[in-house]
Amino acid sequence: MQFQQLQYFVAVAETRHFTRAAELVHVAQPSLSQQIKALERELGADLFLRARGNITLTDAGEALLPLARRILADTDTARHEVQELVQLRRGRVRLGATPSLCTGLLPDVLRAFHDRYPGIRLMIEEGGSHDLVRELARGALDLALVVLPLPTPSPALTTREVLREDLVVVSSPEAPAPGRGGRTVHIGDLARERLVMFRHGYDLRELTVAACRSAGFEPEFAVEGGEMDAVLGFVRAGLGVAVVPRMVATRAGRGLRVTPLARPGLHRTIALAHRSDVAPPRAARELQRMLLER
Repeated sequence: MQFQQLQYFVAVAETRHFTRAAELVHVAQPSLSQQIKALERELGADLFLRARGNITLTDAGEALLPLARRILADTDTARHEVQELVQLRRGRVRLGATPSLCTGLLPDVLRAFHDRYPGIRLMIEEGGSHDLVRELARGALDLALVVLPLPTPSPALTTREVLREDLVVVSSPEAPAPGRGGRTVHIGDLARERLVMFRHGYDLRELTVAACRSAGFEPEFAVEGGEMDAVLGFVRAGLGVAVVPRMVATRAGRGLRVTPLARPGLHRTIALAHRSDVAPPRAARELQRMLLER
């Protein structure tokens, strides 16, 4: 089995067309077809069902596709690792993070990293922990900042705790203070508030809703479905209150009232994750060190 054959196979699987796949990998279509047939002979199974105008994967093709993608991703990672200069003058780091961490934790760390290694490209992907774990597993990311516990525990990932962060309630200064108007607010007080809620897939959404249900009530949403910036904007406009990480509230600037949650409060644990079977590239290991030592 040759690397080039896997590359051609993935191209056909993604385009469902031999001619377009050949254009994608810059090879003549007859050569691509010959290599696919050679791969099928070696594996002893057809990978595609070929009908005029309709190319579909067989069961064998479906089984091979995720493995082939992972092999290609690992090869790409190895190529970049070898190409990096000893002094870390060039290279890339593919980092995944939840949207709230992109707003709160990452800006200062990434600025320090960029100042030290200006030749390293930083490629950031935002997503929920579930999506980031999946991207790590298929080799599309070098590192990811995720919220523990993971939605689906994965023995193939190594995680190291970075920080434990308090959650706070933010509201518009022009609206009545949440709860009883004191210095803190209890989770139960949110039963009398309308919440500005994140879209599905946000770890903060699941955490907040679970806390409300544990307190014996179903939260009422004023607005839901937003990203972090939209949620903060809706709160500033007085549409409702939101539960957000303290770092996000601190960086959000004026226009928000920040009220801590009464003990025991709400917290979330942030961890840095990477694949256990593949060491992150050198540049990624340096970013990992800076995040853990922040």
